[in-house]
Amino acid sequence: MQVSLENTAALERRMTVVLPAERLEGVVGSRLQEISRTIKLKGFRPGKVPAKVVQQRYGEQVRAEAFGELVRETFDEAIRQENLKPAGSPAFQPAPDAPAGEIRYTATFEVVPDFGDIDVTKLQFERVVSAVEDSDIDTMLGTLREQRRTWDAVERGADTGDMIRVETFATAEAGRFPPEGSEQGVTVLGSGSLLPELENQLVGLQTGDERELDITFPDPWRMPALAGQPAKISVKVLSVSAPNLPEIDEAFIKSFGIRSGKLEVFRKEVRANLERELKGTLMNRLRSEVMHKLVTAHSQFEMPPRLVEAEARNLANAAAEQAKEQGQDIKMLPENFMAPARNRVAASLLVGEIARQNSLRLDQARLKDTMQLIASTYEDPSQVIELYRTDPNLMRNLQNRVMEEQVIDWIAERANASEHPLSFSEAMRPPA
Repeated sequence: MQVSLENTAALERRMTVVLPAERLEGVVGSRLQEISRTIKLKGFRPGKVPAKVVQQRYGEQVRAEAFGELVRETFDEAIRQENLKPAGSPAFQPAPDAPAGEIRYTATFEVVPDFGDIDVTKLQFERVVSAVEDSDIDTMLGTLREQRRTWDAVERGADTGDMIRVETFATAEAGRFPPEGSEQGVTVLGSGSLLPELENQLVGLQTGDERELDITFPDPWRMPALAGQPAKISVKVLSVSAPNLPEIDEAFIKSFGIRSGKLEVFRKEVRANLERELKGTLMNRLRSEVMHKLVTAHSQFEMPPRLVEAEARNLANAAAEQAKEQGQDIKMLPENFMAPARNRVAASLLVGEIARQNSLRLDQARLKDTMQLIASTYEDPSQVIELYRTDPNLMRNLQNRVMEEQVIDWIAERANASEHPLSFSEAMRPPA
């Protein structure tokens, strides 16, 4: 195998690989022979199909598959031979004008920047630490009660915590909204789903009341014509209902799958769930902090342009999909995501380089524990585990995630990290 290398850009390489054609012909011939022994064709006895027939029917497909495998195999060999570190997938191009007896192809790809020896001991950051307390379990039990609450209609003024159903329309300098009729809505007072200025004026109203309320819409606002504008909100109260919270009794506990119905078992299960959520949140906080410091410390390095562009497209598509789920049809331009895309690419390449330089290997026990942890959140964990084991893409993504977490932990153990204690609720709150 002959390999020649050309630098086409700062981080782009074009590699030409030349192979003896017999290397491909040998594989193709062996596979066609195997097919001829097992194929069943009408008019021929098993194992007696003529080689010419097998060649005519399967030769092109077998050759294409064998060529693809040979290219991938020899590309890996050439990469190791030339001591290269590709970033992203290569683009292969076969050479149709190769001399007789030769196979020739080119591979164009980007390479990882030469970061040199990465010294993580110079990184400084805060590591958030937290724990689940009994009071956090009490709070979660209260939340579970609220999720199972029922509502009883009341003939009194609405108070904080009550559910109020209203019919509204707004009038402002820009016109009437909606132009005709009114809109119906339901909210729980104190939930923050309405503008505070409006919600405060609903307190005390009871079923049948009609009021004209003065408010000023914030700027920006989802309806540009009303943004920052004073308006009158005509409100008619259709109903007021008070919450009826269930008791934490045996029936309530059993409804969450706790067969014994015992409170101590329920609290233990709630604690386990909260600790699992906290563990994931703390890892995400740590990942974000470490990655930010790591990328900032290596901001002087150029990143592979095509890899960054591909990541920007992925981010734009994800943002557009999220907007679509929220009922918004917004075109997201990849160029608006170049900065975060560069940071994500840099973080990924730096993590991979740290793992390589320090001979870090995937911890199979940690991989198994993570897979079981994910599966435990589903009704049938064994089905989820089987899905991961049979889906190469799912497993590859999980392996990458676990490897990244290993590297993050490895960095945190060696960097200059100070602990920042937070309560459970503070730790679970998204950083500002």
